[in-house]
Amino acid sequence: MAVSYNKLWKLLIDKGTNKTKLRNATNMSSSTMAKLTKNQPVAMPVLERICAELECNIEDIMEFYKLDEVKLEMQQKEEPSDESIQ
Repeated sequence: MAVSYNKLWKLLIDKGTNKTKLRNATNMSSSTMAKLTKNQPVAMPVLERICAELECNIEDIMEFYKLDEVKLEMQQKEEPSDESIQ
């Protein structure tokens, strides 16, 4: 399984805040923020602090994907579309 924090970044925009403010408010290290940015796993207490700060649930900030779905999605982004060939 792979993890995606795209929902977190969208939520930050909706709430009018940014990564730096979130990192400071949750006492998060810069290396943990880097992991989030790279869609890498982080410890549950970090996710709990994020949810508490943003007043949301875990499903509001992250999703799990099957690795096959992620690979397929990446391949589709790399393949040129018919429009770009013309």
